[in-house]
Amino acid sequence: MRTVLKKYGWPVIGLAAVVLSGWLLYSELRSLSLDDLIESLAAIGWHQWLLAAGATLVAYAALAWYDRIGLQFLGKTVPWLYIAVTSFTTYALSHNIGASVLSGAVIRYRAYSRQGLTAGEVALLVTFCSFTFALGTVMLAGIVLVLQPHVADHITELPHELVRVLGFVLLAGVALYVVFTRLPLRPVRIGSLLIPRPSGGVVARQLVAAPIELIGAAAIIYFTLPAHDNPGFLIVLGAFLASFTAALLSHAPGGLGVLELVFLTVLPDADPADVLASLIVFRLFYLLLPLALSLIVVVVFEHSQFGREDAPTGGGAPPPTLPPDRA
Repeated sequence: MRTVLKKYGWPVIGLAAVVLSGWLLYSELRSLSLDDLIESLAAIGWHQWLLAAGATLVAYAALAWYDRIGLQFLGKTVPWLYIAVTSFTTYALSHNIGASVLSGAVIRYRAYSRQGLTAGEVALLVTFCSFTFALGTVMLAGIVLVLQPHVADHITELPHELVRVLGFVLLAGVALYVVFTRLPLRPVRIGSLLIPRPSGGVVARQLVAAPIELIGAAAIIYFTLPAHDNPGFLIVLGAFLASFTAALLSHAPGGLGVLELVFLTVLPDADPADVLASLIVFRLFYLLLPLALSLIVVVVFEHSQFGREDAPTGGGAPPPTLPPDRA
């Protein structure tokens, strides 16, 4: 029974999230016509498309930086280009397919084991990257709630003063992590794997890389919203943090329906057609085009490995088993 739940549990949850959010989204948008949506897409100027493309490159470059920082944390040296291609493929696939189907742990293990990493080291790398993403989300959410507390008006009925307090609590949590890493702690050993304390340089890079990635991804939507429906970058960023986090937690492939539903809930005063048009551009640049390119990378990589010895250079251990988080 446990094996069945482990194998089918997350896919069922993801499917249920898609169905439920799709029904709720239909209820929100049933008055919206296809012509309105096409008109909103056509109104996006060429300069907005270029800015959105640039923001996508920034986001994926920061994601590659996640891996590089994590490898530096582990004391591993891997060529930068190899890291960039591996990271791009990992996130492009896991964002679209869902971590419960093809986790970033499996993709990274397939690539980094060829660079001498063991299964335990890859598991630690995935955990480090997931934590870096969470750290950036918490930090930016705290900043948004402190500076723009009304972004939460349509999610909670808490007064703005209490929302600001929540923002300061989130920022205090980030500060606590920084202080904790400065304590003279001994490395933790789990079996043969030694987990070091993050250095000040590693922590500083975490606090820069994660916000850059999230800001770049949110900027895709911000740049493609029309001026009359654009509430400002901090509000768009807050809506993105809420919607993208909900999409990841739902385990729905690509956050299908969940992303749109939460975004429309946070921005109820904007024209739904304009918001959906911007989210379509986001899906195109951040999800679909990277997915198509990553499939080419996988085919080329597997073809290059065909006929080689099956045993990875990092040892014969199986791929690491991790929870279905953003890898």
